[in-house]
Amino acid sequence: QVLLAESGGGLVQAGGSLRLSCAASRSILYINAMKWYRQPPGKQREFVAVITSGGTTNYADSVKGRFTISRDNAKNTVYLQMSSLKSEDTAVYYCNAINSWGQGTQVTVSS
Repeated sequence: QVLLAESGGGLVQAGGSLRLSCAASRSILYINAMKWYRQPPGKQREFVAVITSGGTTNYADSVKGRFTISRDNAKNTVYLQMSSLKSEDTAVYYCNAINSWGQGTQVTVSS
């Protein structure tokens, strides 16, 4: 079991950038898949990005080329760098590992 805590959300104008952080309560060195999901207002939670322990990444088509996921095993932290933000990126962003979820962090993009 691992506890996760997201941070870094906020209000940003369209075209702007934000970096989200997901801090884990223990070492993530041997956690294979660290993921980001998001839940837009009135919609279902959707996959955003994943990074494996080996550093392999994969992204939802809607964020490819704009978002970058990374991990710092020494800090037990996963990041989501978001650039060229659009209004449709507005959502609560969640970190996921194994069967654990964080509480989420709100990202609001104003047009």
